[in-house]
Amino acid sequence: MDLAPEPFTAADYAARMDAALHAAAEAGLDGVLVAPGPDLAHLTGYRPPAETERLTLLVLAADRDPVLVVPALEAPDAAAAPGAAVLGLRDWVDGKNPYRIAAERLPAGGRFAVSDNTWALHLLGLQRELPGTSYTPLTDALPMLRAVKDRRELERLAAAGAAADAAYARILEVPFAGRREHEVAADLAALLREHGHSQVDFTVVGSGPNGANPHHEAGDRVIARGDMVVLDFGGLKHGYGSDISRTVHVGEPTAEEQRVHDIVREAQRAASAAVRPGIACQDVDRAARAVITEFGYGDRFIHRTGHGIGVTTHEPPYMVEGEEQPLVPGMCFSVEPGIYLPGRFGVRIEDIVTVTEDGGRSLNAAPRELAVVE
Repeated sequence: MDLAPEPFTAADYAARMDAALHAAAEAGLDGVLVAPGPDLAHLTGYRPPAETERLTLLVLAADRDPVLVVPALEAPDAAAAPGAAVLGLRDWVDGKNPYRIAAERLPAGGRFAVSDNTWALHLLGLQRELPGTSYTPLTDALPMLRAVKDRRELERLAAAGAAADAAYARILEVPFAGRREHEVAADLAALLREHGHSQVDFTVVGSGPNGANPHHEAGDRVIARGDMVVLDFGGLKHGYGSDISRTVHVGEPTAEEQRVHDIVREAQRAASAAVRPGIACQDVDRAARAVITEFGYGDRFIHRTGHGIGVTTHEPPYMVEGEEQPLVPGMCFSVEPGIYLPGRFGVRIEDIVTVTEDGGRSLNAAPRELAVVE
């Protein structure tokens, strides 16, 4: 039975906003401005439409109470958000200047982190009201804002991972040969929803030569016997992400195909085993890349080893060369090495891993061997 997770409380959201302000102060900033999107959901529990031209903005400024500026027609929904009890709500009606309302709560000449998906329209409106202020992207200024998950966030991520595992187990039972990629992708999307996902973000089905494109969109190609097929799928369950990749083969694989899969599997195992507090993100990438390079396929591993996951399926931190951010218990990210042979086939294996006090733990348990499908 899939039980609903323990809800976040207003106190949880208050603590997150306090932590954001503290991190901003440490970065030499005077506050944080958050438009609709994953940061607003994380900090307040409010998920308004992101595609509206009407200003919605969370204003967090030092020594001032947090305020959410919202259009009047959306104020009832904002008031019902789980974090609203610890927020001041200021609504505005069409024809009024919402930027002035926000500007009144900001120190003149201040420096602020702004959520990455803030519309230029809104940022320019704020600049007109406060021409002496300056702004920096939230991801640049506070890259760790959502990176470390608490117990209840980890429970949601684990539930999403288990649902993705269950979807994978079921997809192995469906026919592949003679069907188009988009038909298998539709099966994957349906299975994710069947296992509790409210949102499906992607269903990559890359068969044969299409598997050599890591971000191939499932198309009209008819899957044939003898094909390797890369499956990469995920979305949101209880507001938190899943993301899993497995590679299957239609009929028995050749010795070369099995060997390439075995190399990727070993790289994925080595990278997951490297996870522990204190090492740099780039060390996870290096562990995977060392294995693939040793076997002569280093130039065929063409993407980073992993990305963070939480209220979105892709977010900081990133497991890539040059990222020196140390791993911290509670971080969650993908470990997904791959080998891609243009015109022939590709292989990728991916789990979500969380950093524990003394190592790492996979949130996916689906078998990693090369499955044979029909």
